[in-house]
Amino acid sequence: MRPPQPTARPTALAIFLIIAGAIGFWGSWELTISKFEVLQNPDTQLSCDISVLVACGPNLDSWQGAVFGFPNPLLGIAGFAAPIAVGVSLLAGARFARWFWMLFNLGLLGAFVFVCWLIGQSIFVLGTLCPWCMVVWSVTIPLFLAVTLYNLKSGNIPVPPAARRFFGKLYSWVPLLTVLCYVVVAVLAQVRLDVVNNLF
Repeated sequence: MRPPQPTARPTALAIFLIIAGAIGFWGSWELTISKFEVLQNPDTQLSCDISVLVACGPNLDSWQGAVFGFPNPLLGIAGFAAPIAVGVSLLAGARFARWFWMLFNLGLLGAFVFVCWLIGQSIFVLGTLCPWCMVVWSVTIPLFLAVTLYNLKSGNIPVPPAARRFFGKLYSWVPLLTVLCYVVVAVLAQVRLDVVNNLF
């Protein structure tokens, strides 16, 4: 059975998908360019290498920076095109089937889990905070939250009516939930890396 279609076009979600996707693409692009610079000249000083703590070079040079055998930023360049395309399509009046929303959500879940793992590796293993990586993290988290809660409240992910009403209310709290996630990451970084005293 198809879920009931929302009566109103999700304009706010569409605009957010476009903006967040563009920011994520930009961060991934900058990381890719930085990787190319390092490959051309291993001794180059990257613009994102601000200090021992805030740097993208160590992340790019680590095995965690190329988990699948190629630089992770290439995943971002390809992946962030999806929310941009979905957002533009929604603004144009497109209505997607449940299976499409669920696949889109599954892709964002994969991105969210991967980013959480990278955050852990960056803070607890590499001991660095990569500026462009953090740009990617900062948009992946709310993208996952927004799309997941939208799908739950609109019935694209089948849940009981009471749960749909609950997630409908929670959907309006995506900005706060996002900030809470940022706070958790900031606290972990401070506890592990003493960011305040070692930032520069």
